[in-house]
Parts: sequence; structure tokens; C-alpha cells
Amino acid sequence: MRTLPGCAWGFTGQSRDEVTVEIGTQLPLWSIIPFVGMLLSIAVLPLVKEDWWGSHELHVAIFWALLFCVPFAVAFGLHELTYELLEVIVLDYIPFIVLLFGLFVVAGGIAIKGSIAGTTRNNIILLLIGTFLASWIGTTGAAMLLIRPVMRANAWRKNKAHVIIFFIFLVANMGGCLTPLGDPPLFLGYLRGVPFFWTIEHILPILLLNLAILLIVFGLIDRHFAKGEAAAGRSPLDLVDNDHPKERIHIEGAHNLIFIAMILVGVVLNGTLSGLGETYGFYLFDVIHLGVNYFVQIVLILAAAALSLKTTSKRIREINDFEFGPIKEVAELFIGIFVTMIPALALLHTYGGSIGIDTPAKFFWASGALSSFLDNSPTYVVFLTSAGALGSVSGVATTVGTVAIRDLLAISAGAVFMGANTYIGNAPNFMVKSIAESRGVKMPSFFGYMAWSGAILIPVFIIDTLVFFL
Repeated sequence: MRTLPGCAWGFTGQSRDEVTVEIGTQLPLWSIIPFVGMLLSIAVLPLVKEDWWGSHELHVAIFWALLFCVPFAVAFGLHELTYELLEVIVLDYIPFIVLLFGLFVVAGGIAIKGSIAGTTRNNIILLLIGTFLASWIGTTGAAMLLIRPVMRANAWRKNKAHVIIFFIFLVANMGGCLTPLGDPPLFLGYLRGVPFFWTIEHILPILLLNLAILLIVFGLIDRHFAKGEAAAGRSPLDLVDNDHPKERIHIEGAHNLIFIAMILVGVVLNGTLSGLGETYGFYLFDVIHLGVNYFVQIVLILAAAALSLKTTSKRIREINDFEFGPIKEVAELFIGIFVTMIPALALLHTYGGSIGIDTPAKFFWASGALSSFLDNSPTYVVFLTSAGALGSVSGVATTVGTVAIRDLLAISAGAVFMGANTYIGNAPNFMVKSIAESRGVKMPSFFGYMAWSGAILIPVFIIDTLVFFL
């Protein structure tokens, strides 16, 4: 057994970064097998054992987590394992799932009513609104707010999975690229010195190009499916009859927008009060520091969710077919993902700066490829740190050094855009899938979705590389 030098928990004389790097140098590549197994379980088991999978998702997550924890404890000691688990669960998983829970509950109390027919034109308008809204209320907030209206508008269709897929591409991912409020990695960049409006100034041309390409592709695909619906005798007019007359577009439960604002304030305060949190807080088991800013975010989000549940009528939630199944599924699966990706992130932290990533194109694809499967926030920080160490004499001054503009642009775009490559690439992706399936939409499997993203998004990212990063 290897023992780390230290005091109560074995870390005296070493910073956490130094300990992480030391662990990363000793972890073999096969230590990521539990993480790969977790991903394959999500991809394969719903196809071969659908009923069994629905009842045993948490059991599968625990199995793969234990397959990582036991060998790690033997190699590095129970103290180090305890620290790693506390760090990933308390500092990463709990804020992650609390934020998703809060936005899920609050957005579920807002019903956008009205006779919105799911025509190609109206679907494009909804995607546009969601894409630009995502940068101001977050990709999760925008996705949870609009996914139900989009599904209601397209309830007349038999084939509508493609609408949800493009919704994930644009609203749940790319739309969050314009401000630090849109996606967590950009907020971490903001905390490290990237100006608040830097991203909207530099990344907007890329978003507009991608948006134009994807909406054209969507329009062609959607019109193809719409013709098939018409040939089968289905029409948007099926949504309007004597029992469901045409209704003006309006919002019910609009007071929940106040609770969304509370959640966003909590997220922002967690970052802006970080200095205060370093002074006021306490240590969990002497190793994990929890500052006052941590609790401010958690309390505000949970308060917003509680107020939403208390003040929103049952009728509005029934309109949205609101139930806790989707958030429960995300919570069970992502605890396994967060725990099993510990060695993958340690290896990335150790070797990320020494693998020859030193040009905008390389930063774009490296940060994007890893963000497709790993948490995009630490991936962003690793490559931001790597770019800051290149010694650029001009660019954006950050706490990790001066980063060349095109390098920072590539890292930001890769981390945000390529989260759309898989269901687990960004927090709302899997939740949108789960909500759609709970409403009877037959969504592609894990690999089936990757076939869509590979065929549609990868060519777009190649265009981005040729136009902006070479």
C-alpha cells in the first residue's frame, strides 16, 4: 500500500493539486475501466434489458463505483479514497444535482399555453428562442422551460425524435456559449479573470454560423418528416378541435420566473462570494472546506424549489405532466458517473498540459472531445491552465496566465459546443431525453444519438475549425 505524506489525512507538505498530480502519475490507464463500464451500461443495457434497467439504474451505478473504490483504497489508502469521494460528492455532485433539481422543479411550474402548431417554421422559432435564452438563464433553465411546450406543439406528429435531438444540440448546449451564466465552464473562466462579456463578443460569430447551418439542416429534415405525417393523414390542426379550441399563447405560473432569478442569483453569489467563503466556513472531516458561498447557493436554490412547489397550482404541473421520475433517473446515474470519472480527471489533470495541445485547433478538439464524456467544467479549467502556461505575450489576462484570444475562444467553444455529442456531455441532455421518453417519444439509444451527432455536428465542428481555428 502506498502512503501519502501528511497529517490527519496524509497531505502535509503537499497542496491538493500536487497530491492529484502524484496520484495521476501512478494511476494506470486501465483505472478508467469503471468509468467506461458505466458509460457502456447507459448505452447498452436499455437496449438489451429495458425493463430490468429501469429498476436497477442505481444498482448499476453503485456496482461500477465500488469497482473503482475498492482497488483505489487498496492502492492509495482509505484516507485518500475518503477525500476523493468527499470532494467529488460534496463539492461537485451535490451542487450539480441541487441546481438541476431546482431548475427542474421551478421550470415545471411554468406552463406556456396556447395553440402552437409544430410546423417547421414554428419549430425553428422555438429553437431560436431557446438558443438565445440559454445564455441568460442557463442551458438547463432554458431546456426545462421550453421542452414541454415544444413537445406539446409536436404532439400531432408520430416521428418527432429529431425535434428533441436538435433541441439538445442548440438549447441544451450551444445556446449557453454567450455569457458565463449560460454554461458552468464559462462561469469558471469568469472567476479566473475572463471578462463577463468577452464570450459574447468573440464567440457570437461562431454561434451564428453554427445556428444557420443547423437550422437549415433541421428545416430540411423536419420538412421531410412533415410530408410523411401529411401522407399518413396527420396535421397540426389535429391539436385543435371542438374539445381543444384554438387558444392564445400565454404563460401560466409566471411567478416562477422570480424563483428562476433566485436560482441564478445563488449561482452568481457562489462565485462572487468565493473570497468571503475562504474566510468564513468550516472543514468537513478536516479536509473539505465549505465556505459560506457554498451554502448561499444551496439554500437559495432549495428555497426557490420549495416556494415553487408551495405556490404553484397542481393544475399547472398537470398541464406539464410534471413528475419526479426524470430528475430521479439523472441523480442515480450521475452519482456513478461522478465517482467513476475520478481517475479519468486525475490523469487529465496530470498529463493535460504535456500532450502537445498548443494550437487553437488542438485546444478546440481536445477540450471538446473530453467534454463530450467528462464533466466539461474541470476539462475547461485544465486546458485554460495549459493555455496560460504557454507564455503568450498578448491576449486575455487570467489568474492562470495570459491566454491567447484564439486559444481561449477554442477552449470555450469546444467545452460548450461538444457537450452536445453525447447524452452525458452536458447536464440537461439526459434530462431532456428522460422527459421526452416519459411523454412517449421514442428517443435514440446512447449510440443512436451519437450517430445523429456524428453525422450532423462533427461536419459543423470541422467547418468551425477551418473558418476560426486554423
